[in-house]
Order: sequence, then C-alpha cells, then structure tokens
Amino acid sequence: MAAERAYDVVLFGATGFTGGLTAEYLARHAPPGLSWAIAGRNPNKLAAVRDRLAAIDPALAGMPLLTADATDPASLRAVATAARVVASTVGPYVHHGEPLVAACAAAGTDYLDITGEPEFVDLMYLRHHAEAVRTGTRIVHSCGFDSIPHDLGVWFTIKQLPADVPITVDGYVRAGGRISAGTYHSALTAFSRADETSRAARERRAVEPRPADRRVRAVPGKLARARDLPVWAVPLPTIDPQVVRRSAAARPEYGPDFRYRHFAAVKRLPTVLVAGAALGALMGLVKLPPTRRWLLGRLASGQGPSAEQRAKSWFRVRFVGNGGGRRVVTEVAGGDPGYDETAKMLAESTLCLALDDLPPTSGQVTPVTAMGDALLRRLTTAGLTFRVLDEGRAPS
Repeated sequence: MAAERAYDVVLFGATGFTGGLTAEYLARHAPPGLSWAIAGRNPNKLAAVRDRLAAIDPALAGMPLLTADATDPASLRAVATAARVVASTVGPYVHHGEPLVAACAAAGTDYLDITGEPEFVDLMYLRHHAEAVRTGTRIVHSCGFDSIPHDLGVWFTIKQLPADVPITVDGYVRAGGRISAGTYHSALTAFSRADETSRAARERRAVEPRPADRRVRAVPGKLARARDLPVWAVPLPTIDPQVVRRSAAARPEYGPDFRYRHFAAVKRLPTVLVAGAALGALMGLVKLPPTRRWLLGRLASGQGPSAEQRAKSWFRVRFVGNGGGRRVVTEVAGGDPGYDETAKMLAESTLCLALDDLPPTSGQVTPVTAMGDALLRRLTTAGLTFRVLDEGRAPS
C-alpha cells in the first residue's frame, strides 16, 4: 500500500530552523528519483523554504508544498496517506506531536522525529504502538542527537566484543555548541512535567513486554571520577539510556546480561557543582507558570546560530565496553550536535527507512532496531566518525 503513495518522503516542520536545515540536507543528498515534499502550516513560509532549496538544486523549484497544521487532524491525515515516510521536527512533541503519530499509525506510514521527551515517547507507545503493529508502521523517535550517537554508538561497541556473554557499556558525552531552541523548549517542558513523565513511564513499564530469557538494564550512575577516562562522570538524566535499553531488549546481540550507564564527561569538578546548582534552580523555576513563560521566551522556536557559529561546534561520545574478558573503547564524533548533525541524522534516517533493505519491524521501535547497520553505514559515509580507540583484555 505505502509503495503506491505520491511521495516517498514528506518533511513536516520544514519552516522551522532545524526543519529547514534538514530540508537543505535532503536537497543536497537525496538520490535522483526520490519523490519528496515539505509540509507546514504557513504556505508563504513553505514557499520561501522551497526557494532556498531551488537555489541548491534547481530541479526542486516545483517541489510540492503541503499545508498541514498539528491542530488540524484532517490535514495531517492527508499528509500521512500521501507519503511512505513522514519525518517531523515540530516540537515540543508532547504538545504538538501526537496527531501526526496517530495519523501515520492509522495510515501505515513510517514516522520519524527528533524528540528527546520521555513522556511523549512513552505516551505514544501506550496509545499508538498496537495500531502501528497492526498496520505495519514503524514509529522511530529520537533520530537526532537524542539519541542516534548513543544508540548506534553502543551498537557499534557491542559488535567489537565477544558474542553471547554478559556486557557492560558506559557512555561519556562531551559537546561544544549552542543548544537548539527546540531542545531548550522540550527540556523546559519536561522539567515542568516531572509528575506526568513519571506516570507515563510507570504505565508503560506495566504493559511493555520484557525479554524472557535475558536481562537488560540501563542504570543511573553516580557522580565520581571516571575509572576509564581522565574526567568526572556526571549522570545524565536524558532519554538516551532508555533508548539504548530498548534496543538491547529487542536485539539478542547485546548478550544474556546487558547493562548501560550514561554520563556527561566534565574535566573540572567546580564546573560540575556550578552546573548542578544552576540545573536545580532551573527545575524549580520552570514549575512556576510566570517564570516558565519568561524562560521559554528567552530562545524562540525557529531561531538558531549562524553557519559560522555552527561550524565551531562539536561532539564526542566515548564508550567503554567490557564483556567476555575483553575491553574496548570506542568513539562517535561529529560537528554541531544541536543543528547540523541532528539535521543530518534525521535526514539519513528518513532516507534509510524509505530506501534501504531493512529487517521487518513494526510498532514503536528504536533507531537500532529499525535500521541498525544500514544507518551506521549511511552516517559513516555522511561524515560521522565511529571508531575503535583502544581494545584489549578487561582489567581484573
């Protein structure tokens, strides 16, 4: 059914900052013959984006523009039934994302986004996973910096270790660059909805199947000097460990007993203490409506740094894996995490779902579960670095 759709790919939210970068990436890298369109609520802004794309590839001067609004379910159904794959950059997703997920699940249309919001992901599993399984739809959240480098990085790491043995992996994140407006708004929204987030997680745990013959865990670490690297390891309460755990639960390659921990890598302890105090104050202030509105107004959606500023940004995630008496240190690295690389990751994930020969999956699945090695090859070709830094016997 989906093969007969008008478009291979529709990008929803192309008029936003990250959406526009994703559209530009597709304009430069989509293969000839790909049928794609951009969608959003403002026809004039969509036309302006199309003009930018036509400057990259004149063949896109006649690209179709689909007017659709997150508050208009009928317009979203029209988008979903016209496409084989829909990618969305419209957040905060807990406020704006569900109608498009619902439309795609009902229409049998694969869906991707770049959310880092655990509440949204859990609610979409509870409300739309079963329908997506019924229609054969793949719902793949977190296809940006949340959580591609971490999900694929752990996958790359465990492939360097012996098979069928207990495995532990620790991830250490370092990055330099400006946070995206979408990530900023999503984070503030999550902080203000801590109770709702916890409730959605509990409800999902109550119904989500677990592996019957394997143990899979993502456990919070503790603030400490890292054993493996010359940094302070600061536990990161992001969605990334949850994504890694779900990939491990779905894939037997992670071994009979898998454990993951997720940290920020910080060189100086005073930096940790100052950042911790600031985060604690922010989490308190954002629960008050007046201060939440003020904080949300500090960085408007659609804004972002210049190309020159983004060119100076970077990220590195190092993984230390142990299993079967072996130890491996790997690294995933790239450029600007909040914008350029997130746009690249989403675009390549979208092309991967639309074009590549992938294992049969359906329902809400992780990037590794849906795309695995095919996406790893794509992102390596696109310039992200996946490499082994060190390997040998595990310390006793």
